[in-house]
Amino acid sequence: MIIGISGTLGAGKGTVVEFLKERGFAHYSVREFLVEEILKRGLDVNRDNMVSVANDLRAKFGAAYIVEELHGRAMERGGDCVIESVRCVGEVEALREKSKVQSPKSKVGFVLWAVDADVESRYARIVERGSSTDMISFDDFVRQEGSEMKNENPLKQNLKACIEMADVCFRNDWTIGELKGKVLKALDKFESDDFVIEGGYIRPTWDEYFMEICRAVAKRATCDRGRSGCVIARNKQILVTGYVGSPIGLPHCDEVGHQLEDTIHEDGVKRTHCIRTTHAEQNAICQAAKLGISIDGATVYCKLEPCSVCAKMIVNSGIKRVVCEKRYQSGAQSLLEEAGVLVEVLVDEVEKY
Repeated sequence: MIIGISGTLGAGKGTVVEFLKERGFAHYSVREFLVEEILKRGLDVNRDNMVSVANDLRAKFGAAYIVEELHGRAMERGGDCVIESVRCVGEVEALREKSKVQSPKSKVGFVLWAVDADVESRYARIVERGSSTDMISFDDFVRQEGSEMKNENPLKQNLKACIEMADVCFRNDWTIGELKGKVLKALDKFESDDFVIEGGYIRPTWDEYFMEICRAVAKRATCDRGRSGCVIARNKQILVTGYVGSPIGLPHCDEVGHQLEDTIHEDGVKRTHCIRTTHAEQNAICQAAKLGISIDGATVYCKLEPCSVCAKMIVNSGIKRVVCEKRYQSGAQSLLEEAGVLVEVLVDEVEKY
């Protein structure tokens, strides 16, 4: 099985490759191939030179020259592999044609995956990783991407067309954990006996669905130290929602500022918290009580591991499962687990304020 990876810069193509490598796929990189060629020509390694050298090679040797070279290496080695990244229409067509010729009886052969995300998130990611080709301004980032997104010449980069040709396209605006879940789900589909491509779309899981709604709820929050939202659901139905904010009728942090208080935690470290607001989980539980909605046996979706107060309310309200994006330094997870509440953290890192 050969998977080609296409998509926009900073969308998470490399992250998808790492997931596939964990499943035993060999990795062949267009970027590394181009860096070798750039250094041979005595040029600086930057994004503009990568585009120009790639286009020059395609003009001299054909639209699919680079990926065909990598495909040849993959065939020599054998086994499942991933080719990253496919950037022009001719490359996609060539890899699909080679798959038909060399693996006519293969259930899968070659498939194309694409990864995309909003431009602000992608720029923030490339700045954070800080490679030699990523040290550019946001305006330059947008300008360079514009030249790569659409081109009528099949020899040149056309990311938009490649993404549209993909068998599956992953939207990576969520967490790494959620992206990995989507990738593994797609891979299992391709490897299963009842493999079918349904329009190239992978539906979100129920947890992904409710977490995305949780993020929308959080936009109503009124404390910028952690605009958090909460969704409580049971049997695939939303029961109530809540977001962090001051009690009804009282001024909000966004209006009058924070009401800060220092707290000594169990680890002996002093941390500063805003105590003006009611937490998102507390507001959701209060909303259920106000409306007379039972949340016994439900799942709560939230941004962070609950604090100790929220954790006690969760236990006493009968909630049986907590799904949160990141960890928090409250130490409440042990309390929840001792009470028989299942806690699942999508990203194993502590949120800091």
